[in-house]
Amino acid sequence: MDRRTFLTSLGALALGGWRWNRPTSFYPEILLGQTYPYELPSLPYPYESLEPAIDTQTMKVHHQGHHASYVSNLNKALAELPSLQQVPLEELLARIDKLPASHRTAIRNQGGGHWNHSFFWPLLSPKTQEPSLALQKRLSSEFGSWNAFRGQFLDTAARLFGSGWTWLIKTPAGKLQIITTPNQDNPLMPYAEVQGTPVLGVDVWEHAYYLKYQNRRTEYLSALWSLLNWEKIESLIG
Repeated sequence: MDRRTFLTSLGALALGGWRWNRPTSFYPEILLGQTYPYELPSLPYPYESLEPAIDTQTMKVHHQGHHASYVSNLNKALAELPSLQQVPLEELLARIDKLPASHRTAIRNQGGGHWNHSFFWPLLSPKTQEPSLALQKRLSSEFGSWNAFRGQFLDTAARLFGSGWTWLIKTPAGKLQIITTPNQDNPLMPYAEVQGTPVLGVDVWEHAYYLKYQNRRTEYLSALWSLLNWEKIESLIG
């Protein structure tokens, strides 16, 4: 099979019948309906609204610099793969190991960066929220107690070596599990230690916190915890 036939077949497969059986609320709302060429989505709140936990300058650099770069570079990679341009990004990431080797790394890194950040922004809220009693009960049943869950999640994020993400995922069996992924990988990808549906993701790349917190990752994580949109997270857990 030549390269053109391979790409056409893969595109037809993804467009024809293969779809993730997940609720609409799972998809990052700022990615809904998007295919190539991708655009940098607007944040659901002003840059300054997460002060003092996350400073305005960090938010601008993170969104206008890093996230915008992922979008631009993803478009460059897909410009050479017309048969895949209308395949939803989630499907490309879930089948990243089936993509042409010449473009696999670029789509993995840049597409992962775009998807991860599009998922991350709505999980933050300028308005301090408390998790509902029902959510606390659910997490307590899975992790022993609410405090045990909080401690395990934050400790996992603090200990992640290098750059990457910490996730709470819903496994195919319906269980909740905390995992990490390096770089811009995510739990949709076949490279994840455990694949599943992300319901919470926290960016622990240095660009997410270094302007304000320098190497004090634990301070950043503690501050970020106060911004989590528990209503959104609970809707994703279902």
